[in-house]
Amino acid sequence: MKIKQQNSERHVLTITVDNESGILAKIAGLFTARGYNIDSLTVADISENHAVSRITIVTNGPPQVIDQIEAQLDRLVPVHKVTDLTQAGPHVERELALIKVAGTGEKRVESLRIAELFRANVVDTTIESFVFELTGSPDKIDSFITLMRELGLVEVGRSGVVGMMRGAEGV
Repeated sequence: MKIKQQNSERHVLTITVDNESGILAKIAGLFTARGYNIDSLTVADISENHAVSRITIVTNGPPQVIDQIEAQLDRLVPVHKVTDLTQAGPHVERELALIKVAGTGEKRVESLRIAELFRANVVDTTIESFVFELTGSPDKIDSFITLMRELGLVEVGRSGVVGMMRGAEGV
């Protein structure tokens, strides 16, 4: 069980970096050195020439610690830009999950009904199981998983949060 520190707040950080080996380890090391957990981590190439990647990190910590982490990330040479989406304003967060549910009879029918309500897609099916694909906010995915636990949840795979500011301008 994770224990949150007093005044701890959830923050979504996006970090634009040179696409080179070792940068992810340096960034993760900044969190490790301070004893703060990374709740979600996604990394992907975002440039046509494969020179730039975007890292999205979800973490919890007091505002002063988050400010410290941001400042230290900004000082790393391969880092182009650090944005705390939580502080920057309205933003969109999405996550992808694959959820395997096993069951027969009424439980099978109920899992399909709930999946339809959540707009989850069936991406694999057998006589005894489904694999659902669900995209949405972390809260939406958590709610779906909670309901599926009662119906035969077998396995969950989550991509981690990806976030972006709302509006016409980029960060």
